[in-house]
Amino acid sequence: MSRPDARQTRRLIRDVAAGRGNLTVTNPDVAGIDVGSETHVVAISPDLAEEPIRSFGCTTPELREMAGWLQGHGVTSVALEATGVYWVPIHAVLEDAGLSVTVFDPRQAKRRKKTDVADAEWIRTLHSYGLLHPCYVPDHDMSALRTYARQRDTIVNRAADEIRRMQKALEQMNIQLAKVVSDISGVTGMSIIRAIVAGERDPYALADLRDRGCKASRDRIADSLTGNYRTEHVFALTQALATYDHYQRQLMECDRAIEELCRSISRDGDQPPSSPFVSSFVRRYRRKSQPHFNMRAELKRLVGVDLTRIEGIDALTAFKVISECGTDFAAFPTRAQFCSWLGLCPNNRISGGKVHRRRTNPSANRAATALRIAAQSLHRSDSAIGAFLRRMRGKLGPPKAITATAHKLARLIYDLVTKGEEYVMQSQELYERQQADRERQALARRAAKHNLVL
Repeated sequence: MSRPDARQTRRLIRDVAAGRGNLTVTNPDVAGIDVGSETHVVAISPDLAEEPIRSFGCTTPELREMAGWLQGHGVTSVALEATGVYWVPIHAVLEDAGLSVTVFDPRQAKRRKKTDVADAEWIRTLHSYGLLHPCYVPDHDMSALRTYARQRDTIVNRAADEIRRMQKALEQMNIQLAKVVSDISGVTGMSIIRAIVAGERDPYALADLRDRGCKASRDRIADSLTGNYRTEHVFALTQALATYDHYQRQLMECDRAIEELCRSISRDGDQPPSSPFVSSFVRRYRRKSQPHFNMRAELKRLVGVDLTRIEGIDALTAFKVISECGTDFAAFPTRAQFCSWLGLCPNNRISGGKVHRRRTNPSANRAATALRIAAQSLHRSDSAIGAFLRRMRGKLGPPKAITATAHKLARLIYDLVTKGEEYVMQSQELYERQQADRERQALARRAAKHNLVL
């Protein structure tokens, strides 16, 4: 018997809640856990114990006691809600004990009247009927890679906050550095800021620190650096710079940990290449917030294909997608399920044969966010994906066009990873010819429907 889809599952759950239907228990030896911040309520079948519902604390010895209690009563499978991060230690302890753990979206077991005890029993009931769809939980290596990737994003965001604080301090001193350089955290901007913090006040001496690639003239930079260097604002600038440097050191440490983890993961029995942490390639070509090692080569080895050949996908974007989804996509049997998990496909709400809503579900998926940013960078690309983005923008508007293009990028990534094929770029001219052919064929079909010939 095939597994019911989401709509059928919701209908079956309503039938169970109302006492209707004739469902068969498929998992008799199961347990349901209502996850909390301090206590966890566990429910098993009344046929397995005289006291089928118990509460356990959140410490590790208490979680191990929970696992022993479940095993002692013959429980083989456990279902628990994905509540914040509270489910993570429970999942680890139960898996180490040899139990099968299903983590599910709490919205599947939502009820109007609820208590912790009732929720645990309700979860056990649904799990016994096989009505809970499991969430994607990565394996140990991918879980560690995901943790490092999210920590790296946190460090980059905090460093960006310090750049904004430096900009604020400069504006308060009427130092218009941002007006003459494209990025104050670039080579020219940081050289001038460090000199100001060191005590230099001569605008022409500061202007001489500009990089040879800076387009602004020496006189223009000097004019922008003539300001009121008040002590309190220089102090704020000094502290923001020190904090920014601290985050840059943390970013390098995080990149070192990511590289070591990637090199420890073998794919199909291969031997990871040995390379220094900071290569000459990275020293010469690394941009701000980019990895300190050759992430592109490591990703190609882990995945088997070079995802950065896709337009708009750089090494960091591919890394964010792989860290969230894994390297083989085994948890997603089809391309449609992968895009649905990302939250990039339309959620068609149909009633009475009429579509009432097509918008995508709200989602905080980090991989989807990375793909949306990648899609937004293609608005001037002369590739087929860039032409698709511009066509969708004229048809649907910018926000929906970005989501549609991110959806296309997700499908391309899924096909490359699952099939192991190299990406072949399609030109804008070929895409436009194919689109024109499709439009002519559509017009011919409409004409034939009315007994007309073009």
